[in-house]
Amino acid sequence: MRTAIIAFLCGLTFTLGGCGYNRFQELDEATKSAWSEVLNQYQRRNDLIPNLVNTVKGFAQQEQTVLTQVTEARARAGSIQATPDLVNNEEAFKRFQQAQADLTSALSRLLVVTENYPQLKSDQQFNALMAELAGTENRIAVARQRYIKAVQEYNVLARQFPTNLTAMMFGYKPKANFTVENEQAISKPPAVDFGKSGAPAPAQK
Repeated sequence: MRTAIIAFLCGLTFTLGGCGYNRFQELDEATKSAWSEVLNQYQRRNDLIPNLVNTVKGFAQQEQTVLTQVTEARARAGSIQATPDLVNNEEAFKRFQQAQADLTSALSRLLVVTENYPQLKSDQQFNALMAELAGTENRIAVARQRYIKAVQEYNVLARQFPTNLTAMMFGYKPKANFTVENEQAISKPPAVDFGKSGAPAPAQK
């Protein structure tokens, strides 16, 4: 009896491995890890923005409209509960994606405005914030690319035969991914280049 049980378990292990079950486990964990890193980098940017807005406000109080737009865009992005399950809800993922794109756009408008204030551009704290923002934008781009690759591998496994049968049996559904249009937008993060000010420009990807 004991031998039969061991033989059954070995056969089950072989069957699950052959039908892609173990691979699903591996890729599912990979997508979760990649998504977590995307969220970490977006949160890093979110945490940086209040100090940036306050610093700019100290030199350019009259630019209230742009400052308000950044603050409101940050609030909208932060209001979306970005849980690990978000990648399994295409509509929720699109809302998250749009909110982050709106924040990127608002930041770009703010940085354009700062070009009109030489004193701001020479401020040490502002320059430090800009360097941190540049690094964060690059880390966001890298994290997104890693997530895209992980999801592509997972989704191929979930859709191709015969592993799609395993996906249906165990509930492994394709995950949401960043769109081509959105990737074109993120490939041009907010420009952080102060020309003659001497402040660091962002590293190229």
